[in-house]
Amino acid sequence: MRLFRTILVLFLMLPMLAIADAPLPPDLEPLPDVPPPPMGLDIDGVDEPEVTIIKREGETVEEYRINGELYMLKITPAHGVPYYLQKEDRDGGWSRFEGPGEPVIIPKWVIFRF
Repeated sequence: MRLFRTILVLFLMLPMLAIADAPLPPDLEPLPDVPPPPMGLDIDGVDEPEVTIIKREGETVEEYRINGELYMLKITPAHGVPYYLQKEDRDGGWSRFEGPGEPVIIPKWVIFRF
């Protein structure tokens, strides 16, 4: 089985080796440099969140805000693994996620309002 996998991998790599040995076209030109941003644009701290750190009873809570709106919390308990609470939408609640993966957001639709 291992021999079959090795042969299969080598067989699939043959087209890549053929492309790597192909000569480059003679009419290639370098890409132009990126122009600087316009002068009147204020780009200082546009995407930087405001972080407020609150320590209480052995746990640390970090509040992340953009334009004054709270959108995420990082809770680090005294004993345990840190976790995040992220706002699903403006009207919805908070969803918990444990780390680098994207949180699961359940779709919600308003069918009737009373």
